[in-house]
Amino acid sequence: MPGGTKDPIPRGAAIRTSDHAQFETTRARLRARRVQHPFTGVSSLGLDVEAIVEACQAYEPLLRAGEAFSHQTAALLLGAPLPSRMSAAQPLHVMSPGVTRARTTGTVGHRSSGSFPVVLRFGLPVVSPEATWLHLAGALRREDLTAVGDFLVTGSPFGRSREPAFTTLPQLAATLHRSPRCRGARAARWALEQIRVGPASRMETLLRLVIVAAGLPEPVIGHPVAVGRGLMLHPDLAYPDLRIAIECEGGDHREARRWEHDIERRELFEDAGWRVIRVTRHALFDEPERLIERIRRVRLARSAP
Repeated sequence: MPGGTKDPIPRGAAIRTSDHAQFETTRARLRARRVQHPFTGVSSLGLDVEAIVEACQAYEPLLRAGEAFSHQTAALLLGAPLPSRMSAAQPLHVMSPGVTRARTTGTVGHRSSGSFPVVLRFGLPVVSPEATWLHLAGALRREDLTAVGDFLVTGSPFGRSREPAFTTLPQLAATLHRSPRCRGARAARWALEQIRVGPASRMETLLRLVIVAAGLPEPVIGHPVAVGRGLMLHPDLAYPDLRIAIECEGGDHREARRWEHDIERRELFEDAGWRVIRVTRHALFDEPERLIERIRRVRLARSAP
């Protein structure tokens, strides 16, 4: 620090302001300009409270025994795909086990009638993936609840590998069975019928659901396609009998290297005799009827003798 001034608390840490003596500092030093006060009664240093993990780390000193992060906060900590309206780090959702719910400014408190299963994520207590999914049933439309379910039973992309699945479809079903009249139970029952292992993104799930809702056959997720030179590609969705590959084009596909990769990928499919349908976010979310008509036309053309 400039002038050799020691930080009043460890950088990247949060403490209860009332516990200042344990850190050999004083309340006066915790009023320094560089010290953050993200929640009432909390002092922190060097945390980005706009990021979900660090926002939860900032609140952690206020967690009481048995409490855990829940609802969309738990979903974000797990990495689950949520609509943009629910992607902000705050307010934080906190579940309490049969005690007074959290009431701190910047939080939404929830109360359980008893204890509930908790897992650790980034060292933070989070309600179980199954409970998180069921909590979201009352806040998400059923298609987005399906996307979260797909993510939980598939596992999350992590670097160059994929983290293991967080749960299974039977475990989700068992959680709903124990709370058949919970908020959003109807949406949860519908989503259980639609959840599949394999989708790599929310967009892929929503595209599959739009296709099925239009009365078209359900496409196969990640079907293996041999494209020569010993290469095996896996289109996002496919109609293998008609050799139709359906590929989602998210925002990251505009990056130059990814764009070049997508061109080569499409050529490999076409050289192997496959027809590729590329689906943009605009086509899916703004003009789904035109998208479905395009898929119908391609299916009809590929079905012709």
